Amino acid sequence: MMLRGAPLAVLASGLAAGLAGCAGGAATEPDASSAGFRPDYKGVQTRLLSGDLVSFRVAMSGARGLPDVEAYAACAAAQYALIRGYGFARHVRTNVDEEGGVWRADAVYTISPALPRGIATIDAEVVVAACSEQGIPTV
Repeated sequence: MMLRGAPLAVLASGLAAGLAGCAGGAATEPDASSAGFRPDYKGVQTRLLSGDLVSFRVAMSGARGLPDVEAYAACAAAQYALIRGYGFARHVRTNVDEEGGVWRADAVYTISPALPRGIATIDAEVVVAACSEQGIPTV
């Protein structure tokens, strides 16, 4: 099992970098990391741990590595925050495991109406929009 605690800013910049590669739309040539990328998103399980603390369990196959499964969890967290009427989330931790080509992540986020303290924060509307453009499903 791999433990991930990297700031979500890194993940958000990864999503932004991925979007930058797609800025030209369908006419844009995919970069080498996207060639043959055919993810199979297997669903999200959401569990409220306490008031504003939420666990997101995601699974996918076809991931290129940790950033893909972490992005899937972040997309789920961002959409969940919006559904609950909140605008922000803060990444607490993510545990990732890969077995037989299936990547699983158990990510924990806090959700809040105002920008929370810390560097691992996300603006839910911005992340959901990026996820949509990337074709990553949300909750």
